[in-house]
Amino acid sequence: MRNNDVVTPSPPPSDEIDADELGRRSNAILRVGLLMLGSGTASYRVKQGMKTVARSLGVEEHSEQVTLTEITTTSRVGQQFRTEVSELRHHSVNADRIARLDRFRRQVPSATTPADVHRALDEIERHGRMYNPWLNSSFAGAACAGFAVLNRARILEVVVVFIAAFMGQWVRRELAHRHFNAFGTVLVAATVATTVYIGSLALLSLAGTGLESHASGYISSVLFLLPGFALITGALDLAKSDYSAGIVRVVYGTSLTLAAAVAVWGVSVISPLDTTDRPPIDVGLAADLAIKSAASFVGVLGFALLFNSPWRMAVTAATIGLVNVPRLLLIENGMPVQTATFLACLVLGIFAALGARGGRWPVITLQVPACLVQIPGVLAHEAVVSLNEARYIDATAGILQVLLTVLAILVGLVVAKYMTDRHWAFER
Repeated sequence: MRNNDVVTPSPPPSDEIDADELGRRSNAILRVGLLMLGSGTASYRVKQGMKTVARSLGVEEHSEQVTLTEITTTSRVGQQFRTEVSELRHHSVNADRIARLDRFRRQVPSATTPADVHRALDEIERHGRMYNPWLNSSFAGAACAGFAVLNRARILEVVVVFIAAFMGQWVRRELAHRHFNAFGTVLVAATVATTVYIGSLALLSLAGTGLESHASGYISSVLFLLPGFALITGALDLAKSDYSAGIVRVVYGTSLTLAAAVAVWGVSVISPLDTTDRPPIDVGLAADLAIKSAASFVGVLGFALLFNSPWRMAVTAATIGLVNVPRLLLIENGMPVQTATFLACLVLGIFAALGARGGRWPVITLQVPACLVQIPGVLAHEAVVSLNEARYIDATAGILQVLLTVLAILVGLVVAKYMTDRHWAFER
């Protein structure tokens, strides 16, 4: 193998591997898994990456157990084996790193050495975050502003949503870099975003704007906290019958969602919100489609860039996310929300597979941002308000509607995965 004009020696044959050499190979395999897991990819892809590298390193048999925070691996050559356990407490979504690691997995030579693996991983790790804190927080603001438009917020409310989400993401990023507890980070960030939103609207109302705090903008200001990667990769792992990984991911995503919900509920109790259904503004069909398309595109683009996607990847995801527009039209014309959402996510998953064809990008980096604009955030808040007001029938109906819609998103993506990836659909 040639790397930087230096010929690397071939790995020794299996009958010459001693315990130290097996340890070096096992360590290289484990590092691949930890980097993939820490960047937010699904557990089945982590296992696939480790097995690919194990074969290239001459490991005869490799088994692994992957959860959200732990990896246990066993490498066997001849009569020797080595088992390692590693814990990963801090992880975040990094779409660019997911793509680089997936490219490394696809292009790893049939025979390599631990030194070559570490050298390639060092190069990948040198590529840090692509966007500075100002841009990163602006992307969160843009994503939530797109949500606000889709939720029929007014122009000034959309501006306030951008500012509130910007501040919330800034706080979230700072706390995450200090390795603050994940649940607490979401709680604090959601509190900051909602407080900024309500405070800003209060100042604007004093200036005579006549705007009151409405649930459409209020909920939109915290939707940058949606743990989309955890929930969707968890659903994919569950569909692969990998329950130890899938259940942990879904529970983790649900706990972060509950952390945001607690903050949203707490601030709304202090400052009640208007939850009346806003009628659409009569601007004509062409203008309405243009607004919905622009809002969906900007919302998905903001999420993709927030996940550290390169621009071309982000634009591709945003283009795929335009399937949200026919979904909204189907709902407005009487189709049940969950049915329209399932169909939209099925088409979305197929388009994502086409966009990722040939290893251009991992499918998950296109799927997750594109589907997040379909989350029914306002409906979820209305269900919480109904609970506060002891309207339990309305609350139960709202919660079930939210759960069915989220389930429709996950099932639609899973079915699309079955249809487009035979290696994933069929067990070897």
